[in-house]
Amino acid sequence: ARAADGDARRALNMLELAAGLMEAGGAARLLTLAVAQEVASGGQRRFDKGGDQFYQQISALHKAVRGTDPDAALYWLCRMLDGGCDPRYIARRVTRMAVEDIGLADPRALALALDGWEAYERLGTPEGELAVATAVVYLACAPKSNALYVAMGEAMADVGEFGTLDVPLRLRNAPTRLMKNLGHGRDYRYAHDEPEAFAAGERYLPDEMPDRRYYRPVPRGLEVKISEALARLRARTAAKG
Repeated sequence: ARAADGDARRALNMLELAAGLMEAGGAARLLTLAVAQEVASGGQRRFDKGGDQFYQQISALHKAVRGTDPDAALYWLCRMLDGGCDPRYIARRVTRMAVEDIGLADPRALALALDGWEAYERLGTPEGELAVATAVVYLACAPKSNALYVAMGEAMADVGEFGTLDVPLRLRNAPTRLMKNLGHGRDYRYAHDEPEAFAAGERYLPDEMPDRRYYRPVPRGLEVKISEALARLRARTAAKG
């Protein structure tokens, strides 16, 4: 049962292999401990690449990271490595976790995920696997935010709903005299010339679109500071009327 790792199909396959060895050894050969050990020595942990177990284990790893459980995350990482999963695939998924579940709550998470990926490419197995594990544990311990993930989904939905709206004239580039004569860039307020580099009251969405607030920072990690800064600047816009 241990050699089959609890997989009934694998156990049946091993039994068939043992029967084949017995036949090869002659009619008098019995299913002895030695035969069983010979078959079991070729056994591997359950990790059917591309099958259900593959996706179940990467799902468990992702959920452990999202759930801030570094110990469970390490366990599932090691299960996948032990089963023969390509560490490059894991590194790619860890990078996705960094942008999907941590985001701007800790921007270092993405850098560390990419560093772990690069370190594995340079070191290979087994040394490089520790770099991937470092990224996994860091992400599991980092403050969590899916604010950017949700915001991008909402913005993409609006792109689909409103279609290809024109860029407002004031936001258009005007590299030629003709474009300037057509009003491109007219009345644009250069943010760096404004207090705190913020043009209070300026609008950057298409004129036909209603105001939107896609990005809503969570009260965790760096997004606490981001939220405070945005609130202060938006208060200036509200005061301007």
